[in-house]
Amino acid sequence: MTVPTPSSNSPDPSRPAAPAKSSGDRPGTEAEAPPPTPPHGSVPGYGGEGRPLVRRELRDAAVCAVAVAVCGVLMGLLWLWLAPRVPLYNNGQAVLFKDPEGEEAIGAEGVFALLGLGFGLVTGVAVFLRRRIGGVGLVIGLAVGGLLGSLLAQGVGKWFGPDSDLVAAARAAGKGATFDAPLELHAYAVLLAWPCAAVLVHLLATAFFGPRDETAAQAPVPHDWGR
Repeated sequence: MTVPTPSSNSPDPSRPAAPAKSSGDRPGTEAEAPPPTPPHGSVPGYGGEGRPLVRRELRDAAVCAVAVAVCGVLMGLLWLWLAPRVPLYNNGQAVLFKDPEGEEAIGAEGVFALLGLGFGLVTGVAVFLRRRIGGVGLVIGLAVGGLLGSLLAQGVGKWFGPDSDLVAAARAAGKGATFDAPLELHAYAVLLAWPCAAVLVHLLATAFFGPRDETAAQAPVPHDWGR
């Protein structure tokens, strides 16, 4: 009686079976490992690399707004000096305009608007010369600082100008006397002259004289770009 000899191709029952390969596995290649999950808070733009950029823009906006708004004191003093006065007349019973058809009130608002445009031009150019790279923070700082500067200039003109209490001013001037009306703005749109001019000048200066971004020009063109 002879024992059959197992052939080399027959499986050995004593050896464990090899795991079956999936249809997607190819010989000579290894399965790609999944990309590592970034730790919490390190995704670019969501608290990782984006946080320093956001903090820098907020810091630039705050510094620019404060520096521009302080210039409102100078603008208010210039407005107080250059604005025409509105004469009032005390007849003993009421306070009237001495010249009802006068244009002094409109002239005062026009002077404020021109000063706002001038200060917007100067501050826009000054911020560009200080930081030629531009940025969203600087634009926001110019807009907020220009508006705060206009409000500060209006407050300075009213504070150091003629008395805003017409009854007290008329009583102090006496019957039949003429005195100046307080500096006031009736067209509040002139408050936007400074921030609009500053932002516009800064954007134009950055567009024409700012540094050029050469990254897109030096980037290689894909071979299948035209397909």
